[in-house]
Amino acid sequence: MDNYYDKYRMIFDYHTHTTFSHGKGSIEDNVKAAAEAGLSALAITDHGPGHLTYGVKRSDFSVMRDEIERLKPLYPQVDIYLGVEANIVSVRNYLDVTEEETAGFDFILAGYHYGIPHGYCVSNWLDAHGLLPGCGTSLLVKNTDMTLKALYENDIKILTHPGDKGRFDIHDIAKACADTDTLMEISTWHSHLTVEEIKIAAKTDAKFVISSDAHSPDRVGSFHGGIERALKAGLDIERIVNIKEV
Repeated sequence: MDNYYDKYRMIFDYHTHTTFSHGKGSIEDNVKAAAEAGLSALAITDHGPGHLTYGVKRSDFSVMRDEIERLKPLYPQVDIYLGVEANIVSVRNYLDVTEEETAGFDFILAGYHYGIPHGYCVSNWLDAHGLLPGCGTSLLVKNTDMTLKALYENDIKILTHPGDKGRFDIHDIAKACADTDTLMEISTWHSHLTVEEIKIAAKTDAKFVISSDAHSPDRVGSFHGGIERALKAGLDIERIVNIKEV
């Protein structure tokens, strides 16, 4: 097998989690790992506060910001950003963070997850396990619609693991990502985008990013799995904004 670490290099990792949601390490642990991996930039993007079991507490946003500001002079080789992996929902502004809260982040990531009220989560889970026959088309429309609205009504930097945990029209979502200058994530933690989904998305003008979605510091900067799927799909590496050929 090709040694992708010899051929390619990840420049930055904008999707990592810490103990503020359900990660295993602290913010500084992730920053140290980023520095050791030679990354130029890192984002701390814990799960949005709407998640019923492991969403970040809203009161911790300022605590996280203060910690990042403390770390910046200690790790000058890494640009450190505070973001959030907001949850896509079917109400309000279609995210579980408010417009006022988004102003406190450097940028916003957004993705679909189970465990979120107002997101068809029960129906999607039942459908994924073959327990809701005949509802696939309806869920495809609902899931895609709320994703498109989230993209067009918010300034989202990265759409995380598109296609995960539900039925989505990847082509329509990719077109919206191109329209809104939102990066489509090829996750190394989840299986999406899949090879087939990358092929579909690549027919649009969308750009891509590979993320570790690290839930522990040892995975910060990981791009294996993601790069393999991208190459198998025939995606031009230049369309992946954080991967460079050595």
